[in-house]
Amino acid sequence: MEQLSFFSAEASGPRLADLAGVLCGQGRIVSFGRTAARLSVPLTELWRAKVLAAEFARRGVHADVLRDEEGLLVRTAFRADLIHLARAWQPGEEKKPPPGFRLTGGALRMWALAAGQPNGNHYLLAVDEDAGELLAGACRQLGLPAQCVGPRAGGPAVRVTGKRRLATLEELIGAPPPAAVDVWPGFRPPVPETAA
Repeated sequence: MEQLSFFSAEASGPRLADLAGVLCGQGRIVSFGRTAARLSVPLTELWRAKVLAAEFARRGVHADVLRDEEGLLVRTAFRADLIHLARAWQPGEEKKPPPGFRLTGGALRMWALAAGQPNGNHYLLAVDEDAGELLAGACRQLGLPAQCVGPRAGGPAVRVTGKRRLATLEELIGAPPPAAVDVWPGFRPPVPETAA
């Protein structure tokens, strides 16, 4: 019988705090005064939008999937229970990870669903340009060795490399939704050629 990691998304169950994971990637948060905030995630793939909206709902937060001239957007209404995320991640004009930010398996799952992509034997988690090193450090604190990479290596992103590390990442974020199987982390050996 396989034992779940204490930090995995499946062990902790869905929590509102997991929504910080979309802020690790391209997610944005806007506050309304000091009483409410709205979370939004711009996306280009419909499956990601649908899966994220479902994951938000699992955490008790309704999110709409909208289309605009730039693509898709998963967006919540202004909500009082999101103001703590706004205060932590948007203390000024720029969004940035809060000091001492610690990832959880649930937040890492949300990050992978919003901005994760396999790249050969690597897995890339897209980040805002200035946040990569801090978020790579948050991955390392979770027991997942990772490094920050720039545009030449497919970034800006946090990159996880190696069979064992990819297995750890997969354990932390749990089973993929059916629509995400093709972009879920895991070591994928080359497909052998068949004889004609």
